[in-house]
Amino acid sequence: MTTHATPSAPPSDTVALRQPGPGLVPLGPARTALFHALDDLFTQLAAQVEAPAVVGPPLLPAEGLARLDYFRSFPHLGVSAGRFTEEGIDGLAAGSAPADVSLAATGYMLPSATCYGLLLSLEGQEVGAGQRLTSVGRCFRNETHYDGLRRLWGFHMREVIYLGTSQGAAEHLAASKEFITALAADLGVELSYEPANDPFYDKTGSRAKLMALDPVKYEFLAEDGTAIASVNRHRNFFGERLGITTEGATAHSSCTAFGVERWVHAMELTHGSAESALARLRDVRG
Repeated sequence: MTTHATPSAPPSDTVALRQPGPGLVPLGPARTALFHALDDLFTQLAAQVEAPAVVGPPLLPAEGLARLDYFRSFPHLGVSAGRFTEEGIDGLAAGSAPADVSLAATGYMLPSATCYGLLLSLEGQEVGAGQRLTSVGRCFRNETHYDGLRRLWGFHMREVIYLGTSQGAAEHLAASKEFITALAADLGVELSYEPANDPFYDKTGSRAKLMALDPVKYEFLAEDGTAIASVNRHRNFFGERLGITTEGATAHSSCTAFGVERWVHAMELTHGSAESALARLRDVRG
């Protein structure tokens, strides 16, 4: 991945970029520099655990997500990829508004998390003694409301995933937790750590109840309660559903996720501005 060096003189967000719609927040020069500098720091975890960088698929097959129980748990968050029908295309060419013409289903969804595309891409594979990967992708979620960089229609998620043994999955999460805690301390970001409260569609469903009894996801929260990172224990769920094996046995998996725009928000919350946050980053990098 290309390294984006922190500028010696932080850029200023003097470019007037307007929000074109709810949940659609463009980043000016200073925020963009902060975004790239933070993501470069996140890749240090990938380097530490020897996770090579890959680029995941831009769309996900709805059929594959269904096999992973995505729609049973999060049908309200999904964003479908549609295409205009032939009649719709004729209407557009004649001057009709896009909202007034028909869309046809494609069978694909926009990603809501980076790991889904990577895991689906490993279906049926043997990962040997263990496989680690890292990727950053733009993710999309249909939320009930949007709030600055805290909650967006589209955002970037850096993930570092592990597939292999149960012990290896646990060790990956332990290393990730230690890394995130140390990184936040270096950046001056105050974090709390607690079980996630995922937005399950059916709060009384079996998956939501199991999550409450035995949390498999923990979040790191900024001082205003924004979840900016998480560590996730999948057990052998994805290994079973996707036929992924480790030395002949069903693979266990775990992943670490960083919401890049949310870290930009947390740094601004802590240091007052993107420019001040970049100055802190320069100090951390020496």
